[in-house]
Amino acid sequence: MKNALITAATKGMGRAIAIGFAREGINLAICARTSDHLADFKNELSAINPNIKIFTSVTDCSIKQQVLDFAAEAERQFGFISIIVNNVGVYTYSSILDDGEETFENHINTNLAPAYWLYRYFGKKMIAAREGHIFNICSAASLNPIAEAGTYSVTKYALLGLNKVMRLEMQQYGVKVTAIIPGSTLTNSWDGVEVDKDKMVLPGDIASAIINIYRMSVGVNVDEIVIKPITGL
Repeated sequence: MKNALITAATKGMGRAIAIGFAREGINLAICARTSDHLADFKNELSAINPNIKIFTSVTDCSIKQQVLDFAAEAERQFGFISIIVNNVGVYTYSSILDDGEETFENHINTNLAPAYWLYRYFGKKMIAAREGHIFNICSAASLNPIAEAGTYSVTKYALLGLNKVMRLEMQQYGVKVTAIIPGSTLTNSWDGVEVDKDKMVLPGDIASAIINIYRMSVGVNVDEIVIKPITGL
């Protein structure tokens, strides 16, 4: 049985992805910052598939040691982790010149650093096993920056760059690396904003794409996939 690790897995895209992998019969190591949310979601996942193992961890992914502790305990619980989904992210609607004093550090430590830390932790183990798939949840802002979300755009550009370096380093060893690049997606980032869900990507769409990419034949890698609302935003 395969084992997957997903960051920020109780809401939005992370939640949908975890449900998708649970239905595939894959053991799940999931983290979030709220213990109650993790406990409730663990029960939900167990009801979806009673045959999988689920490890939960209260983790603030902006703190390096907590991310590494989560990775180590997931490995201790399950053994080899063959799937990593770097989903955690933060979005601030602000130009760079109007950012708060801690905005840059917070975005770097949430949107970029956890993917780097987990790659460093698991990468050589995947090389040794000649197996694995890393999914990095980027953003349409990784391709076309948003002036009104400047620091977010910078960090998502950097995450896509990290994804490309990961892929180059891993491809000769049969380890797959895929950038998921969603446009406007109906997640908690939109709380308090009136939106038309029929004009947005849904978290389930992202999960469906990831599951289908994961199911592809062993010799295929999807370098990146862009998923936008039909309106193009």
